[in-house]
Amino acid sequence: MRCRIPALGRRRFHPRVPDSDRGSATVWSLGAMAVMCVVFGIVLALGQAVVARHRAAGGADLAALAAADHWAEGGAGACARAERVARAQGTRLVRCTVVGETSDVTATAGLGPFAAEVRARAGPAGPGVPSPVPAPSPAAPAPPATAP
Repeated sequence: MRCRIPALGRRRFHPRVPDSDRGSATVWSLGAMAVMCVVFGIVLALGQAVVARHRAAGGADLAALAAADHWAEGGAGACARAERVARAQGTRLVRCTVVGETSDVTATAGLGPFAAEVRARAGPAGPGVPSPVPAPSPAAPAPPATAP
């Protein structure tokens, strides 16, 4: 009886070829996270700029109203009142002028590249400003009635 021994010498040798895509998902994930962090930072910076702009606009509007309300105290007194109002709003008054009953102020808010400067005017409506609802003239004739 013959004993057969399996042939061991016929193995094929395949050297391991490195997989070129191995680990690329990690690199792509890190790149995507870095891009998202940059985009998020830009959105936050733009939001900060918008908040500074709105704060400056609100402070300038209220300071102009305060100065126009106290115009009878003179320019210095009205601008001192506008300065107090602007400071209470978290803004800084840059310029203030009062001519008659009309005030013109400039306020700034924010720091660095996000600083915003806004100008506001307040005072009585001028003669060229139309009224919101036109008043009927008292001497206007009534329109003729039409018969059906």
